[in-house]
Amino acid sequence: MRTLTLTVDINVEPDAVMAYASDPRHLPEWAPGFARSVTPDGDEWLVQMNDGLVRLWFTPANADGILDHVVRLPNGEEVMNTMRVVPKGCGSEVSFLLHQRPGMSEAQFAEDAALVQADLQRLKDLLDD
Repeated sequence: MRTLTLTVDINVEPDAVMAYASDPRHLPEWAPGFARSVTPDGDEWLVQMNDGLVRLWFTPANADGILDHVVRLPNGEEVMNTMRVVPKGCGSEVSFLLHQRPGMSEAQFAEDAALVQADLQRLKDLLDD
């Protein structure tokens, strides 16, 4: 299995990036490749994707720039997504560690990488000063 770190620089302080990106209600705005809509369900969120409904939960709010989140797929598989917001100059670097899941082809992995990179770019476009 391969992993790939995807990043984007945002000209906004990390606290502001964290405040926006850690709110699942904003996912359809900056990550439409992943979330078409989001609905709260207790401590979790129901996320409507193109492929169906998944459950999502973030790590607890923190000041360390950790935006890790778990996605439970319709088949019950749980995928841990590692995401960080770190200071970079007077702005932030946002990184997402993409894992190639078992059974995922190279083409599917490349497609996922392109979707995640596009979502990170959209986050930048929404937040950049």
